[in-house]
Amino acid sequence: MSNQLSKPMVYQIRIKGHLGSEWTDWFKGLTVSLEKNGDTLLTGPMVDQAALYGLLKKVRDLGMPLLSVICVAPDHSTTTEVKQQEENS
Repeated sequence: MSNQLSKPMVYQIRIKGHLGSEWTDWFKGLTVSLEKNGDTLLTGPMVDQAALYGLLKKVRDLGMPLLSVICVAPDHSTTTEVKQQEENS
């Protein structure tokens, strides 16, 4: 179990509303997807729980409602599959 904890985990953070392009640098290292339903999906690796909480603090500071946080996988390849499936839906 400790071996898995040392690997970055990929998370998807869904927030209500579209994130303006001026904020994308604030989320460097993450894929920012503006969805048709008006939500923004942030996807990317988090090295640990502290990094995840730091990201959630940024979302809070923007004043955008947090809709969900999902741990997708320990590597980025699964994230690409999930993103493609959502785009095709």
